[in-house]
Amino acid sequence: MTDYGQELEFGLFLSPDASGPERILQNAQLADVLGLQLVTFQDHPYQAKHLDAWTLLSFVGARTNAVRVAPNVVSLPLRPPAVLAKSAATLDLLTGGRVDLALGTGAFWDAIAAAGGPRRTPKEAVDALIEAIEIIRASWAGQSIRVEGEHYRVVGMHGGPQPAHDIPIWLGAYGKRMLRVTGRLADGWVPSMGYADPPALGAMNLTIDEAAVAAGRDPAQIRRIYNVFGQFGRRSGFLRGTPDDWADDLSQLTIEHGMSTYVLGTDDPDVIRRYAEEVAPAVREKVDKARSAPRPEPTDGESEREKISVTDRSGPRPMSVTPTPDDGTRLGEMPWDESDRPTVAPPENAEFTDAQQATPAHLIEIHDGLRAELAQVREIVAQVRRGHLSVGQARSVINTMTMRQNNWTLGAYCESYCRIVTGHHTLEDRSIFPHLRRSDPALGEVIDRLEEEHEIIADVLYELDRALVALVEGEGYGRAGVAALDELEDKVNLLSDTLLSHLAYEERELLYPLAKYGFY
Repeated sequence: MTDYGQELEFGLFLSPDASGPERILQNAQLADVLGLQLVTFQDHPYQAKHLDAWTLLSFVGARTNAVRVAPNVVSLPLRPPAVLAKSAATLDLLTGGRVDLALGTGAFWDAIAAAGGPRRTPKEAVDALIEAIEIIRASWAGQSIRVEGEHYRVVGMHGGPQPAHDIPIWLGAYGKRMLRVTGRLADGWVPSMGYADPPALGAMNLTIDEAAVAAGRDPAQIRRIYNVFGQFGRRSGFLRGTPDDWADDLSQLTIEHGMSTYVLGTDDPDVIRRYAEEVAPAVREKVDKARSAPRPEPTDGESEREKISVTDRSGPRPMSVTPTPDDGTRLGEMPWDESDRPTVAPPENAEFTDAQQATPAHLIEIHDGLRAELAQVREIVAQVRRGHLSVGQARSVINTMTMRQNNWTLGAYCESYCRIVTGHHTLEDRSIFPHLRRSDPALGEVIDRLEEEHEIIADVLYELDRALVALVEGEGYGRAGVAALDELEDKVNLLSDTLLSHLAYEERELLYPLAKYGFY
């Protein structure tokens, strides 16, 4: 158990969709009225469909009264730190101290380079982040800045203005080096579901805490912010159920892993209301009750942190994790030949510890969430056909789902551990596919095939979104509306065929390699 005792906060991760600026402002103002503490936006200056994050934050700050605003997270390679420091301090002064700053090392390097930014290796990206933090803090302190770094050279500039309050710097971090930088330098840690799901938080927190202690800091000074995604309805998994189910899930994360700020990814005002009015108060009540209860003392010289990792000390045993089977059901013609997929024979008589088996089990858990969301997509389309849901509502719901939030253009959901933390940070130095290639060259053909299928699925999702747009533009009425609905159903069927086939293949082939070599 690792509750840092931090005050609970609740916020939103709104889509900066350039096609709906009025809805963005309405949702931000709704958050303000409902008493949520934070409104955040992702920052991708090269994304044509996104509004500029800093302009949007400034506008929202001007049209709200109490809610804080923050990027989630800044694309540092396209935001020079000296200018970024002045932008943040200025907005903080104009809003009366309502700005938080979350930084990321960068992602989508082709797009960054196309926009005139640098192309950095993973090591260079982290090195640049460290230099940027020094520049930003010196500027806020009103000091004369002298940083002659490898990536940033700011020499002789006089810092300022000073912000209205001590702006916290949060870092989006997943790789071990970035987690250590978070513990050493940052005021907060911002992971996201899908990239760091609940089972992974304990080990990541431990890395941060160890680095903080080594730097002479109290780990409890580092706020733990968590970007979360969920769905209200029948209980079917983490943050999938009633508001009370959500409250159970989030309060447990606070008590067990110390997460204290929950930032919900949604653009649905009804979900925002239920989150603010039902979930947030229930989480606070449950956490207050747990914090007031007496805790058992650690025994046998074992710290609470050590108890979290007790499974790491279990002995090896035969693999008990089972990949999800593919039942072979296909609703249409597949875009690839499933018979020519490369495969690697599983090792004979292999045994693994519980901790090792937890890695492939975690991948399957993530995939199960995608399967559940796919079933929901199918149900949404069915509701549109039955007239129980408008096409606009359908697109809004689908676009707020986890698998749409994570930009499939760079691959399937599992690649949050593999190549890029989509929309946030690069993880190439800790990525699973390059790691597995290095660890076992025999996996090369399998990984090549998985990446090829990722690209095909990306195209399928793009076509699904186009079908949704066509349906919305046609308003779903008349003969054209029926044709558009038929087209949408065909795209959903294709997504079902490709996604379920791909996930089953990936689990089957990576089950033993992940147990043996881990994610990184």
